[in-house]
Amino acid sequence: MNNIKLLFLDIGGVLLSDGWNHASRLEAIQKFDLDPIPFQKDHATAFPLFENGKLTLDEYLECVVFNVKRDFSKAEFSEFMFSRTSQLPDFLPWLINWKKETGIKIFSINNEGKEFNDYRIKTFELHRVFDAFVSSCEIGFSKPDPSIFKLALGIAQEEPQNCLYFDDRAIHVSIAKHIGLNAHIHESFEKSKSILESLNKP
Repeated sequence: MNNIKLLFLDIGGVLLSDGWNHASRLEAIQKFDLDPIPFQKDHATAFPLFENGKLTLDEYLECVVFNVKRDFSKAEFSEFMFSRTSQLPDFLPWLINWKKETGIKIFSINNEGKEFNDYRIKTFELHRVFDAFVSSCEIGFSKPDPSIFKLALGIAQEEPQNCLYFDDRAIHVSIAKHIGLNAHIHESFEKSKSILESLNKP
């Protein structure tokens, strides 16, 4: 841990809420009176394509929601989708200051459709904390594929043992550990903060 030169960080579930997760889809089912079984089945098929940049948001909605006639618009539905994103308490402002104090670079490794990715980066000014974004929509594959971690290391030109990684999903942390990253499950702001603060101690 004394050799850490780079922090890799997930976004959804760590700094921000998961923008289009199961709970948000259940809300959409109720709000827009969707038939839950075909909606969830079509979502399961189309969402990985959206997340990996192979479908636009408009194309995803065409496949999943507007494959039948609706009495609401794509604009209304997409606005609802974007509204599900919120900033989680404490971590983001603290991390901005921690980065200034330590000078350690921070890269994202996140799964996100492009329109969501761009919206979240801009709305929450994530450039204040991230030096680069390794996002599934831009590279064509997503966690837990080991390739995304290997690509991130290649972009950073850093050895895995010199990198720290936080993710809220255990499977992603497990894959990262197999590659050699110092990976931790993000359980709470206080626990992750404690680990990061330990880097500053002799």
